[in-house]
Amino acid sequence: MALVVGAGEEVRKVVTVLFADVTGSTQMGESLDPESFRHILARYFEVARRSVDRHGGTVEKFIGDAVMAVFGVPTIHEDDAIRALRAAAELRDGVRLLDEETRREYGVSLGVRIGVNTGEVVSGTDERLVTGDAVNVAARLQQTADPGEILVGARTHALAAGAVASERIDDMSLRGKSQSITAYRLVGPVASEDTEQVAPRTPFVGRAAELAAIGASYERALADRRCHLVTVFGPPGIGKSRLARELEASVADDATILRGHCPPYGEGVTYRALADIFEQAGEHGELETALAAGSTEEVFWSVRKALEGWARRRPLVLMLDDIHFAESTFLDLIEHLAEWTRDAPMLIVGLARPELLERRPAWTGERMNLPMLTERESDELIGRMSDGSDVALETRAGIRQVAEGNPLFVEQLLATIAAGGTLERMPDTIHALLAARIDALPPEEREILERASIIGHVFTWDDLSILADGVRPSGARMAGLVRREFVLPDESVEDAFRFRHALIRDAAYARISMERRAMNHERIASLLDARGNAQSEVIGHHLEQAHRSVVALGQLGDRGRSLASRAASQLSAAAGHAQAQGDAASAAALLRRAIALLHHDELSQAPLHLLLGRALVESGHLDEADGVLATAREAAARIGDTELAADAAISLAHLRLHTEPDASIGQKNVRAVIADAIPLFERSGNDAALARALTVAGLLRFWRGGAASALTDLQRALVHAGRADDRGQLIEIGGYLASVLLHGPTPVDEALRRIGEMRDGSTESRVLEVHLLRASAHLEALRARFDDARRSIGDAKRLAAELGLQVVLARMAREAGSIELLAGDPAAAERELRVGYDDLDRMGNWGYLTSIGIRLSDALFLQGRLGEAKEVVDRVASLAVTEDVDVQVGCRRLWAKILADGGRTQEAQRLLEEAIALAMDTDFTIDQAELLTDQADVLAVVGRLDEAQAARDEAVRLYRQKGALARLGDAANGGVPDKSASFRGSTRIPESRR
Repeated sequence: MALVVGAGEEVRKVVTVLFADVTGSTQMGESLDPESFRHILARYFEVARRSVDRHGGTVEKFIGDAVMAVFGVPTIHEDDAIRALRAAAELRDGVRLLDEETRREYGVSLGVRIGVNTGEVVSGTDERLVTGDAVNVAARLQQTADPGEILVGARTHALAAGAVASERIDDMSLRGKSQSITAYRLVGPVASEDTEQVAPRTPFVGRAAELAAIGASYERALADRRCHLVTVFGPPGIGKSRLARELEASVADDATILRGHCPPYGEGVTYRALADIFEQAGEHGELETALAAGSTEEVFWSVRKALEGWARRRPLVLMLDDIHFAESTFLDLIEHLAEWTRDAPMLIVGLARPELLERRPAWTGERMNLPMLTERESDELIGRMSDGSDVALETRAGIRQVAEGNPLFVEQLLATIAAGGTLERMPDTIHALLAARIDALPPEEREILERASIIGHVFTWDDLSILADGVRPSGARMAGLVRREFVLPDESVEDAFRFRHALIRDAAYARISMERRAMNHERIASLLDARGNAQSEVIGHHLEQAHRSVVALGQLGDRGRSLASRAASQLSAAAGHAQAQGDAASAAALLRRAIALLHHDELSQAPLHLLLGRALVESGHLDEADGVLATAREAAARIGDTELAADAAISLAHLRLHTEPDASIGQKNVRAVIADAIPLFERSGNDAALARALTVAGLLRFWRGGAASALTDLQRALVHAGRADDRGQLIEIGGYLASVLLHGPTPVDEALRRIGEMRDGSTESRVLEVHLLRASAHLEALRARFDDARRSIGDAKRLAAELGLQVVLARMAREAGSIELLAGDPAAAERELRVGYDDLDRMGNWGYLTSIGIRLSDALFLQGRLGEAKEVVDRVASLAVTEDVDVQVGCRRLWAKILADGGRTQEAQRLLEEAIALAMDTDFTIDQAELLTDQADVLAVVGRLDEAQAARDEAVRLYRQKGALARLGDAANGGVPDKSASFRGSTRIPESRR
């Protein structure tokens, strides 16, 4: 269904449509003379036209006895929904009066039924024609209404909330509509409003207490030399930015003030606000260095160190606008700065809508909810903004009531009045207000604003000319938009402007037809691509928006597929950049968008699923990663890409090593996948995939006790990861290499030398530094340099905490506890181990918990707390992976010690023999020596002294071979420092463990 309103270039608008028709007209036509019937209808049409015209609507067409009217064409009013309902109520009342006349004069009854609905339509500008489902729904509501009834669509009702009395109708079925809707029955009068309008800039009114509170936070930041975070919450236009500007003015003489703005659309660019800050500081190169640091944790560390340096020279105030638009990674950075900044006076002021707390209920720092202005404050604001102009009391009252204490509403209403507009009852949305202002602009300025909205929040003269075939907008037109405060000059970019508010941009964008959106987004993307200096995410965003518009138009052919492919290519490239910076969460979000665009093309989707799966693993979404990687593997098999299928299978197998321990290492198919994949990748020269395959192969060997063979695989993997410049894989391999050097046969001094070489080459990776420090600490303890060991593990802990590596921090309890065990202080060891054990238990990370649990049980046993020791080792055994030799050996060793302490030496010996058999199939030198030492203790208890001495001699040989000087005394004299000749206590071992 269509309504005639004006042709020319199509625009999209949110309008309110009214349909009304006379009830009983067929019977009336049968019973009356045609002249009388025509006279009654003419009077009815006059009542309808008068009712619609009085409230600013347009009667579009009379069809038979039906009236169709639209509110919002040719000009949008901010309160079109309320206007339409007033017109509907007036029409109904007018027909009731007319009914009394027709009863008296003709003896016939006249009634009317009315439907009112709001929604988006497409309209022309010369011809009067609007089309859209909103029109159809209004017509169906009218047809469903009873005589004298006004039925209202849900969107109309929402816009008119507080101005009407109504009854809700759920699950209303409308003819021709596939789904039922919620509607409302108008049951009372529509509130009336008296209005008028005025103009410009927002003075600082009514925020003295809030300014003082933030000022106090600034003073605390100075006194504490720490970072204080204050987040100012409030709806759009409440005055958050105005408060921030006043704070800037109050501290400008004492502090460096830097501002960052988060992009207003969708995912945005992760570190855009950060770029603003570094640009203003004149340190853009320093930001590039920070972003190249590697993982997210390393980027955060580098950024914080830069800001701390600035703040130590001069107190630093960061103003972060619209952080509710920020991506999760940037929000994480803000919280990181607030928590970890040291010896540097810094105040962060975040400006956010309440939606931020829906995403981050536990948002850190101080919270300030900016209240609406009181009536007195609103009056003061209106008076000061009108700058002495005569604003009628009725107009002031109307503005105050509609604005409801929102300074932006006050500002924009005054600007509309100053521009010659009028004010009636305003709806409760800023969008409606701004759409009305934009609609009232001269056509040339409105066109500039729409073009700018395609470009984004910030735009240049050149950008605007690209979308106008090279014609630059006139200075007078731009000056007009600046004067009316739709846009402002942007000082951060030469010859640039920015929208006064993000919502102005949204309102301008909403007017543009889908075809024009598609064309202009594609044109902007091509421009940015040709310039060669734009981020892939920005180009991808424009192509993605072009594709969405084409899809909305139902154009799913070659054009739609081409746009999808180009957008996906740019977004996946942006994901690669994010991954290189260690921002796996952002990479995953970008890849999801790319995959969604390619739903028609499995061939292109499959490699993106593989990349997404890996990003999900890194960001900790393991269940989702499993499904995505399985999808990648199956899709690759379907399209016949054996190399991609093998690569996906490797990633999936690697993931399942950690998530499905009982079904992972021992399964032949995991090793078969690797065995088949490695030669395949070698033939094709796929270094990145080959590095991943060799890493998994090395990890499997290591878990099964083959440290030397694991070292060979991991060193090969390191070479190929380096050739592929796969930074994430290099860091992962480095961490595994450190563990292999620690636990395998490599002598301590040699292991420390090689770890030192890796540290020298890893200055850009602070995550790898953590892993190398913790391995070095344990190695230093093995050669009895306990002070050095404690310093290294302390450094590793601090760095892991700064980087937010919570799992790594918990895992480090194993090394910290082992250092204290080697130093002969089991109580100190227990303190270290208990923290990590409890943290991992809370996280549900069973794999790392088992290895820490073995050491915790050792510490408890050495303190004579055998019952607690057995409770821990029993739990470890219930969680342990069958092929995790280190843990399986440790469980048997501890059970044997507990049994021997209770006098059950025969059973203890048998368990130790099982453990030794397992350990001797490995090259884990330390595990072997520990077992032999414990075996010697048990043999000594039963009087088999020669055998005990032989076991001790072999243990000493192994410790010397490893260079573990700290254990030589224990091996020679007994494995438990200062223990008596017999084990204490009596504890039964479960039948299942014998």
